[in-house]
Amino acid sequence: MKNATAVLVVCVIALVGLSVGAEGQTLVGWGYNGYGQTNVPSGTFQAIAAGTGHSLGLRTDGTLVGWGDNRSGQTNMSGTFKAIAAGYDQSFAIRPDGTLVGWGWGSNNGGQTNVPSGTFTAVAAGCVHTLAIRTDRTLVGWGYNYYGETNVPSGIFTAIAAGMFHSLAIRRDGTLVGWGYNEHGETNVPSGTFTAIAAGEYHSLALRTDGTLLGWGYNGYGQTNVPSGTFTAIAAGTVHSLGLRTDGTLVGWGDNAHGQTNVPGGTYVAVAAGGSHSLAMTPIPEPSSFLALGAGLLGLAGFTRRRR
Repeated sequence: MKNATAVLVVCVIALVGLSVGAEGQTLVGWGYNGYGQTNVPSGTFQAIAAGTGHSLGLRTDGTLVGWGDNRSGQTNMSGTFKAIAAGYDQSFAIRPDGTLVGWGWGSNNGGQTNVPSGTFTAVAAGCVHTLAIRTDRTLVGWGYNYYGETNVPSGIFTAIAAGMFHSLAIRRDGTLVGWGYNEHGETNVPSGTFTAIAAGEYHSLALRTDGTLLGWGYNGYGQTNVPSGTFTAIAAGTVHSLGLRTDGTLVGWGDNAHGQTNVPGGTYVAVAAGGSHSLAMTPIPEPSSFLALGAGLLGLAGFTRRRR
């Protein structure tokens, strides 16, 4: 954005052998690559995040890798984590103990990387403001607040998204709330119940409980002209949008000046949208089984079972 898992369980019931698939998802990137933000690293991952010109990937072992623009140190971080977020030129991660860390942006103008104390389950990064869900499911916001984008509402929440200067959240009952900058109607949330949200520069997306999409706010590039069909995940870049269909295929719409909506063929399990670039994770290969003869026995040689 100019703004913005899988647990492997191996079960062996065989006498002869074991067939094991990959223990995570590999990455693909496309769109603007002026800082190398689409030059994805090798390995297997459980989460991805895309900032304006940088990208983050959380490996299956919990370690973090960053690539792309690093002029503010936004890709410099080590340790193990369980969740990540990427903003304009800043990055955030939640440690296994629930504490939060933020880095990047150089001088930290706006205080967007001055993370609060406590434990958290989710974090979202806007241009110069940040949101997080505490372990008690209440919200906290910090950083630049000229438009009231960090004046979080009270209540219990399940999801958050941060745009350029606006914020979105899903309440426990599935309804939406929006606050902050609203010049283009980006916080005029629709009625209904939802399971996922995404915030671009000045536009917003939401996934209804029936899997259909809604888009609202600034639409100068068609970024809120959502496609028909049913979806499982969404992402909003500066002025482009991405949706992951229920069959695992990916669709992109909105600004395509750098090919950021020219999604590659194949199936995916996660997606992220940055300034003018896009990222996606490929699915884990299907578990395999085979028959084998050994010690005079005919049996199932092995299988892997993955629980998401």
